Amino acid sequence: MFDSSTRTLVVVGAQWGDEGKGKLVDVLAERADWVVRYQGGANAGHTVHIGDRQTVLHQVPSGILHPGVRCAIGNGVVLDPETLFDEVDELVKDGVDVNGRLYVSDRAHLVMPYHKRVDKQSAASKAIGTTGRGIGPCYEDKVARRGIRVLDLRHPERLQTLVERGVAHANQALASFGSAKRADAEYTLAVLNRLAPRLLSIADDVGLAIHRAVKGGATILLEGAQGSLLDIDHGTYPYVTSSSTTAGGAAIGTGIGPRSIDAALGVVKAYTTRVGSGPLPTEYDEAMGERVRKLGNEFGATTGRPRRCGWFDAVVVRYAVRVNGLSALAVTKLDVLDTLDRIALCTGYEFGGEVMEEFPGDIAALDGIAPRYEWFDGWQTSTAGARKLSDLPAAARAYLDRIEALVECPIRYVSVGTRRDQILEVEQRG
Repeated sequence: MFDSSTRTLVVVGAQWGDEGKGKLVDVLAERADWVVRYQGGANAGHTVHIGDRQTVLHQVPSGILHPGVRCAIGNGVVLDPETLFDEVDELVKDGVDVNGRLYVSDRAHLVMPYHKRVDKQSAASKAIGTTGRGIGPCYEDKVARRGIRVLDLRHPERLQTLVERGVAHANQALASFGSAKRADAEYTLAVLNRLAPRLLSIADDVGLAIHRAVKGGATILLEGAQGSLLDIDHGTYPYVTSSSTTAGGAAIGTGIGPRSIDAALGVVKAYTTRVGSGPLPTEYDEAMGERVRKLGNEFGATTGRPRRCGWFDAVVVRYAVRVNGLSALAVTKLDVLDTLDRIALCTGYEFGGEVMEEFPGDIAALDGIAPRYEWFDGWQTSTAGARKLSDLPAAARAYLDRIEALVECPIRYVSVGTRRDQILEVEQRG
């Protein structure tokens, strides 16, 4: 999607996450100068397949697998420094050169050991199905102005005060949960002091660096985590994450102005999945859910938890097109549907004899609704060998055409497998 009019592109999930954003970013990064992660934390996993090798990236931007591409973690990310360097060390062991290519915003907030402890003990976290990685408690501390940023590592006395305050608050929370576990300031400081030299060596004003790169004509890829329906404002609240996952969050989470962003690419699966609790209007019955879960290997890259699966929901994706201002879509995992004899598309929700065609802000409105489906004949032949749109079976093309019409956004990419060469680029139509 990079051309003379698109130099800065946001890649965003347009469902409930796990859509295959990492794979699209990996492919697009070949044409980028910078790849920047703008929100979330180690709770997200982007899986990239290169040949027979599978790489799962939790915090390092997917562009790191392309030599020469610079990668940055923006201020909107909550950074777990321990797992960051575990990930970096694994990349180096696999032969990936990260030296001088990875930067971290000095304004990014740090996930502390006590955030993880609170997350694992919190009843609220368990109810919404968080990963237990400390993401929510870290964002909570950020908003409450008691967070710890990368730049605080430069000031030992300030850091000690902040850690002691954070530990005290965490211990109050743990006591309120009835937990006997407690956080320890001395241990937390020891962890930070061990990691500080390495972290500060890659710390930078990422917003300024990206601003200068944009002015210099560089191509910038902004990479989000999770999906639009998990956005703290626009998702299925309260079953959401703690950050702005939509395209608007890209400007905030990197420190550049919204006018610097030229286009937004939404990534969707050819069906629908989500992890944890919350609405999933088109969810399959148990038998069908198990079948598609096995076909698509629908297990979380971070937690291994089985994903809930359902038919493609055009109401959800049309909503995501609107709140993100999407320029185009990438449809992934079309090949997972290859063996199905019939395939459904949800076009609206029926309730009380009326049809809802727009996704509601109040998830209570989804109680008792019945999805309205259009049914398609399956193509029942492998799409894995397709390399252009015309290689796809007519039934598969008809299915994609209907998705495009219903969500009111052009499809630019179609993925038919896990490898880089299994992404079809659809020619733009006038």
